[in-house]
Amino acid sequence: MIMTQNEMIYIVQSQLAIDLNCVIDDLNDEKNSIIFVEAQENPGRRPFRRNSRFFEIVSMGKSIVVSATPERLSIAKKQMQDKDSDSIFALPFIRGLYLHYLPDLKRIIPISPLEIFSFELIEQDKVVKLLNGTEFKNAIIYDRNHPWQTDLAVLAKKDGEIVGVAGASKTCARLWQIGIDIFPEYRNFGLASYLVNRLTLEILERGDIPSYDVIASNIASQRVAQRSGYSPGWVSDWRCNFEGLEA
Repeated sequence: MIMTQNEMIYIVQSQLAIDLNCVIDDLNDEKNSIIFVEAQENPGRRPFRRNSRFFEIVSMGKSIVVSATPERLSIAKKQMQDKDSDSIFALPFIRGLYLHYLPDLKRIIPISPLEIFSFELIEQDKVVKLLNGTEFKNAIIYDRNHPWQTDLAVLAKKDGEIVGVAGASKTCARLWQIGIDIFPEYRNFGLASYLVNRLTLEILERGDIPSYDVIASNIASQRVAQRSGYSPGWVSDWRCNFEGLEA
C-alpha cells in the first residue's frame, strides 16, 4: 500500500540523518540555521563512496546540515559564518548543486503509454542479460564493483529495438534512485516522463520510495521530474573543491 506524503518524508529524513550523522530535527530547524556535524560511518548509511576528506551539505528547505571530516568541517564553519542559505550554497568551494525530487503522492497519476512504443518491466537478472553494453549509462549501472546495481528497469522499444530505459537502484532498505536514458531521435515524445512515471509507481506499490536526482543546470531533466509526478525534496552539493583552503 502506498504511504502518505508525511510518512514518506519521515522515512527519507530518517535515512538522511543516518547518512549525515545528524538527527531528524536538524533537518527541520529554523530557516537559515546551520547544523555542523562530523561525518561518521553509521550502520545503515547508504554506501556512497567517500574519500578520506569528505564534505556534504544538505537542505530540505529550512535549515542546512553540513556533514564533513574535521578539517573541512572547520573550514565550512569559518566560510559560512553570518551568511544566509543562498550565500552559503553559492560559496566558491561548492561546485554545483544536486536537486533530489520525491514523488508528490497527492498528484501523481499513471501516464498513458505511447502507442508507437512497446514497454517491458524487467528485474535485475534480466537487466544484466539484456543491457550488457554501455548505451544507457545514465539509467543502468554497468560497473559490477559499484556499491549497488540496477535492480529494476522499464524498457521502451520501437520495432523490437530498445530506444529508451528508466533504471532504478535500491540504495538502502527503503530508498531507490531512478535514472533515465532516451536515444536522441526518440526524445520529445514524452517517453522519458512515461518511463520514469511507470517505474516510480512500481516502486511505490512495493512500499518503497524512489527519488529522481538531477544536476541543477539540467532543466530538461527537471521538467521530466515534474511531468512524472515529482516535486523537490532536498538539495545537496554536486561537487566540491577545497583547493587553496586546506593544507
